[in-house]
Amino acid sequence: MGRPTEVDAGVGGHKGSTQPESATVPGNPDTRVAAMPGSALNVFGRPLAPCGFKPMTGYFRDGCCRTDPEDRGLHVVCAVMTADFLAYSRARGNDLSTAQPEYGFPGLAPGDRWCLCALRWLEALQAGMAPDVMLEATHLNALGVVSLDQLRLYAADVATDG
Repeated sequence: MGRPTEVDAGVGGHKGSTQPESATVPGNPDTRVAAMPGSALNVFGRPLAPCGFKPMTGYFRDGCCRTDPEDRGLHVVCAVMTADFLAYSRARGNDLSTAQPEYGFPGLAPGDRWCLCALRWLEALQAGMAPDVMLEATHLNALGVVSLDQLRLYAADVATDG
């Protein structure tokens, strides 16, 4: 059995989960603390903003890059799709452009916002193909994989931590 992708992870059965989320303590990405559902924090330690509703994104398909322990892919980076990134992802075996109606997935187009796996975003960064990110909508747990400085280089919003 293959590992879940951004498309199939979180489809079916996860909406309305009552399991607590975990969040990473700012400044110490190796420390995880429990957070109540609905109280997710972004990379600045503030309430997580929605990432996108058209198409509906998120591990829970609620528009937010929330997570919980079952989210093995850590779908926490709110990314703004580009043609280059979509082609890169397809070449890496995760076709996010093609609709998959059986999963209720319409396929993504440039400009769409999508909750990416943090490791996939890091991989794209290392390949020079990282899409921009919405910092206010990127979950704090992303900082366990990538640094805030790396994310800030690709910030599509004008959010600050001040």
